[in-house]
Amino acid sequence: MANDSSVGVLCLHGFTGNPSSVRGLAFAADAAGYHVELPLLPGHGTHVDDILTTTWADWTGEVGDAYARLADRCDRVVVAGLSMGASLALWLGMQQPDVAGLVCINPLTSTRTPDELAMIDEFIEDGITVVPGAGSDIADPDAVEIAYEGTPLVALRSLICDGVPSLSDRYGELSMPLRIFTSRLDHVVPPTDSEFLAATYGGSVEHTWLERSYHVATRDYDRDLIAREMLVFVERVTSS
Repeated sequence: MANDSSVGVLCLHGFTGNPSSVRGLAFAADAAGYHVELPLLPGHGTHVDDILTTTWADWTGEVGDAYARLADRCDRVVVAGLSMGASLALWLGMQQPDVAGLVCINPLTSTRTPDELAMIDEFIEDGITVVPGAGSDIADPDAVEIAYEGTPLVALRSLICDGVPSLSDRYGELSMPLRIFTSRLDHVVPPTDSEFLAATYGGSVEHTWLERSYHVATRDYDRDLIAREMLVFVERVTSS
């Protein structure tokens, strides 16, 4: 996806998913003339066994590399992510303050409850490493997310213990414009995570509520709206 633009868009998929979940955003950005990176995060897109030993550090490492590849080709970068991809976008914004803007779709932003953590730990202690997954949370019956059928608990624990807590009290440090899209009905990440991010963020925030889509909104009824509004946002934050 190469072109002559000075602007790039980095698109990040979610936990247990793969780039196909945000490919619509990448294609829209490419069609608009922007450089695009659409990385496959370590442990994803193959077999659930491959994610069992991956951690937050592995995923941030790939995101950092993808950003570097994109920054080599353009002057300004906008980062868009779904769910854990949005968490990673926020992490990248903290590492790279020159990022022009962030787009977070149903972001995972707040720490989980002690009861939730205890339940995960109990499963792991009992030797249960994978439980039934929550992939393809989509309202549109004609759409599907290609994701692992199971949820790998050790990797999930890294996400919610190593990843999100390291970010959750730092959103006020971020000053680049933020665009949030939140599904009213999300069976994976509570909408309150979006509200928490909007309330604690340090820069300007534009928040859109999605009335028709579930968690994987980039594959759901509102997918075209998200892509369209993302392009409007990219144009605005990179035009000066």
